[in-house]
Amino acid sequence: MALLFVVGLIVSGVAFTSHRRASEASQLRRQATVLQDYSLQVVAPRNVDEIARITSQALASLFRVPAVVILIVEGKVASVKRTGAAEPDEAELEAARSSLTTGTVLRSGIYPYTASRFDFWPVQTAEGQSAVIGLAFDPDERPSEPDTHVGVVASLLALVLDRQHGRRAAG
Repeated sequence: MALLFVVGLIVSGVAFTSHRRASEASQLRRQATVLQDYSLQVVAPRNVDEIARITSQALASLFRVPAVVILIVEGKVASVKRTGAAEPDEAELEAARSSLTTGTVLRSGIYPYTASRFDFWPVQTAEGQSAVIGLAFDPDERPSEPDTHVGVVASLLALVLDRQHGRRAAG
């Protein structure tokens, strides 16, 4: 009986681990597809508002949380494109500007922006318009490593914004 019990525990453990790995692999495939689709969609638009809208939708789809892309020109908010119910208030816009100024990621609920619901990632560009990406994670369901995927989106967004600036300068 004891041997059957031990074998049952081992089989249960293997089944649980296999199911978890299959679920993680499925999620990674979905995320890779979202990133691939985003990279194809973001190069087509001719204006920055459309680029920000597409980026916001891709981030919301990637993480399944409300997302915002804030376009900033000369330290001032030029445009806010959001997906989901959460709209950034003035304090959160200040946190976004601070993230861009310092070039660091700001997590929600951290001093001095304790009321912020968004994590902010700066999108630095070589010239022209900059942006900040915001994601409103549920504190209980925050992914362990969102920086990798957001970094890919931020890099693509910076390239596209620089390209838009180059088009305007040439035109």
